[in-house]
Parts: sequence; structure tokens; C-alpha cells
Amino acid sequence: MARCFFLSLVLLLAFSVNSQAQKANSLIFNLKTGEIFQPVFNNTSLEDSPTYLEVFLPEKAKANGRGLFIFPGGGYALVAYGHEGRSWAPFFNEQGMAVFVLRYTLPKGNRSRTFNDVVSAMNIVKTNATQWGVDLSQIGVIGFSAGGHLAATVATHFTEPIKPAFQILFYPVTTMEAAYTHAGSRENLLGKTPSQALVDEYSNEKQVSATTPPAIIIAAADDQVVPIENSLNYFKSLNEKKIPVSLHIYPIGNHGWGYSKQYKYHEAILKELSLWLQTTLKYKQQ
Repeated sequence: MARCFFLSLVLLLAFSVNSQAQKANSLIFNLKTGEIFQPVFNNTSLEDSPTYLEVFLPEKAKANGRGLFIFPGGGYALVAYGHEGRSWAPFFNEQGMAVFVLRYTLPKGNRSRTFNDVVSAMNIVKTNATQWGVDLSQIGVIGFSAGGHLAATVATHFTEPIKPAFQILFYPVTTMEAAYTHAGSRENLLGKTPSQALVDEYSNEKQVSATTPPAIIIAAADDQVVPIENSLNYFKSLNEKKIPVSLHIYPIGNHGWGYSKQYKYHEAILKELSLWLQTTLKYKQQ
């Protein structure tokens, strides 16, 4: 029942993309060639469609050199590109940040398919960073649900081509341990019978180190899709390593609200994010 609700919510929200994002000017890059192209835009994908990186640049007067990769969720079975992707671009552009929304290849049990897209996207940004006024040391990641797992994986595993400077996680899958993971995300990423070593490697609460970037985690206590322990245990691991981390658990919301303005705590979340980003900037400058 919960999985059916989750899929219905994803499809409903994905087709109500924020109008500002629809009108925003963007550059879209083919991940394989690194060249600009114009795909047919769909808000969500239930199958493999052309993968690409969509770039939204802030107004020059507001730009602060920061950048953000957005990884939409979808259980590694689809890409919720609207409400968990490009709909967020105007908000983060207003914060002075360049935004890079990744429509990634679905892993289908082969994690390299997705991770290779992340590397390709990072290389595109690295190549164009000077032109776009982006400081490579000030680029973070944000992810939602399974996209939160992808963001946390990048934050705990990646040092090249770009090492993330911060991480923002919405109702994330962070573990691959059977007791708390989202079963569909685990199977889609690692296959049906992953080894314990593989499970441990992509249980990101076990991969936190002293160099893991600062984080903010946002979730709902009544999440029926991804157990709240994913957020709690990742927070605990970060806190134990003395990594700056902020945890915000709202009493209701279930799962998958993304940028929905109908969500009760939407405005509160935007304020918390804006404040946290300012705090993180100060932290990085110390």
C-alpha cells in the first residue's frame, strides 16, 4: 500500500512542476558528448530516456560562486525530475547558487550506470566552471529519497572530479541494511542478492569520515516509505565524527513532497535551508 501511495504521489507532484522552473532559462548537456542539446522534456521517467544535465545559472548580481547538484528520487526505478529536480532551481538561484539537475541513468542492478552519469555531470561542470563563475570548492549535493542515497554516496565516497562541499538530504535512503533500507532502492541499485561487503559499502552511515562534508537532513516522522532511522542513523554517524549537521524532522508529511507548495511545512523548510546555507558559508570561510 505504501509503495503504491509513493508512486502515485511521485506521478502527481511530478506533473505539477513549479511554473518558475518551467520558464527559467537553462542549458541542457548530453552526458555522453558533453554538448548542449534539447531533449523532449518530461517531468518524470518510468523507463530509461535520454540522460542529461540541466544547468540553471543565477543572476550575475546574486551569484556567490556556489553550485549545487540535484539528484531527484524515485527508488532508483524512475527519476522524479519535476518536484524533486528542476522545480528547486529558482529557489537555489535566489540563494546565489548555480544549479545542476541530473537526469541519471537508472541502475537496474548495476550501480555503475548511475555513478558514471554523476562523474560525467561533474566533468561538464568542471570544464565550464570558470565561464559560469562557479568555485569548484563550493559545490554541494542535494538528493531526495533514493536521490538522497545518491547524494550521500557522493558525499561519502567521491573526491573526484569534484569533492562535495556540503550535502542536503530530503527524506533520504542512507542505508542498504535490510532492517531499515527501502527495499526497492536497494534491489535496483545493488541487485537482488548483494554481498554483505557491498551492502556495507553503500550503507552511508558506515562510510562517514572526518572529511565528510556538512549536512542538513529533512524528513517527516510519519514517513511510511523510507524508515526515519535512515535519517537518524546518518545524523548520528555525522555527529559522532563531529561533522556539522542539522536534522529537521517534521511531525507529518509522509514521503515525497519535494517542492510541493501544498506541503504544510514548505515555507518553514525554505527558511531553514536559507539560514543553513548562510551558516555553512560562514563555516567554510573559517
